[in-house]
Amino acid sequence: MGVSMAAFTTFIEQFSDVLWNSLLLFLLVGTGVYFTVRLRGVQVRRFGEGFRRVFGGFTLRGKKADAEGMSSFQALTTAIAAQVGTGNIVGACGAILIGGPGAIFWMWFIAFFGMATIYAEAVLAQETRVVEPDGTILGGPVYYIKRAFPNGFGKFLAGFFAVAIILALGFMGSMVQSNSIGEACQNAFHIPSWVMGLIVCAIAAFIFIGGVQRIASVTEKIVPIMACLYLLGGFIVLIARIRYVPETFGMIFKYAFMPDAIIGGGIGYALKTAISQGAKRGLFSNEAGMGSTPHAHALANVKNPHEQGTVAMIGVFIDTFVVLTMTALVVISTLYAGNGPLAHGAVDGISKTNMAQLAFSSVFGETLGNAFVAICLLFFAFSTIVGWNLFGRINVNYLFGKKANLPYSIIALVFIFLGSCLSNDLVWELTDMFNQLMVLPNVIALMALSGLVAVAARKSGDVHERELHK
Repeated sequence: MGVSMAAFTTFIEQFSDVLWNSLLLFLLVGTGVYFTVRLRGVQVRRFGEGFRRVFGGFTLRGKKADAEGMSSFQALTTAIAAQVGTGNIVGACGAILIGGPGAIFWMWFIAFFGMATIYAEAVLAQETRVVEPDGTILGGPVYYIKRAFPNGFGKFLAGFFAVAIILALGFMGSMVQSNSIGEACQNAFHIPSWVMGLIVCAIAAFIFIGGVQRIASVTEKIVPIMACLYLLGGFIVLIARIRYVPETFGMIFKYAFMPDAIIGGGIGYALKTAISQGAKRGLFSNEAGMGSTPHAHALANVKNPHEQGTVAMIGVFIDTFVVLTMTALVVISTLYAGNGPLAHGAVDGISKTNMAQLAFSSVFGETLGNAFVAICLLFFAFSTIVGWNLFGRINVNYLFGKKANLPYSIIALVFIFLGSCLSNDLVWELTDMFNQLMVLPNVIALMALSGLVAVAARKSGDVHERELHK
């Protein structure tokens, strides 16, 4: 059994690597570059506008979401809840461990262009959303895929995407999150991982039953609090390691282009590994181009699609350039800089699942450091489970109707529990594979509807300019 499971894990890993390195890496970066050029650097020009829309009316007590949608801020926090998860801690650590500190540079690289991609996703989600007779709003990639290809091919692509996202996020992705929660809590509090799996299932069930209203209410409160708590802890570590911060940034940029010194092997192999890990884990973290967060942005009640597009860009910025970067700086400044234990490459006993805890423990002490990361990971991962369940549910409704909501939620809860019991490597590889399968139909539709995005951006941008002029 152990041998066959190892062989299956190896097969999934090899298939995922081939798909990623031969196609998806170039497709995602190319899409981001294309929208950056066509939208004239929208992630730079409209960053301030997006920032003001997010934080200008910041509140933790917004109008309750209902069938007719949610506020722009609630849509963003629901999206960030999906974005900021295990990928920001365990995923970032895995990228650094395998691809070296330079992998973080490539995470930044793909996130910068990903901000233009996610702008396009949010705009199209708004442009193509559907309002049912009872006022319920439906939206997401399946709707703009069918707009792009109003024929049998479009129906096939939409169905393929719906199945992929249900498996990737609703089932497999939730396993990754519960797996990380279980391992972190077992390490910190000596609670068996399966017990944490049961606890997470119980709380998740309560939220799932409440639907979009309860999900929006939970995420708009959890996301800001958990992000601030984690960033505060990270700042304390960086202050304690302040003399190593310049070296930390130096290592990120040095090993982005000369990773062979720390990874080993030839420069070609090492550079490919650093770029691949950075981009892959960057995608898993910020989700730009995956087609997941448009489901949340489609539900936002805004004046025009451009507004939510600018808000969506801030989600990628917060996820990668703020939260994930904090993880990277803490880990590199404690475990790599100053001739740390990983300064010359990976060592036995340090894995992606315990790197963050070791890093924080070097300043906080073992007990507090382990507990801090476990608690943060619990909130990060749980909020992601909640957000991803919503995205999966929307696609279940598209395929099978509302009658399938209850069976879907029950199956999702089973996968959440299984995730807390299975091998960490297998869970991650399965999630990577299905995440990658989601990208293909989503990116094809984005490119096909790029003209619609450009028109919406130009019209809405012109309105914004006139308002500023007045």
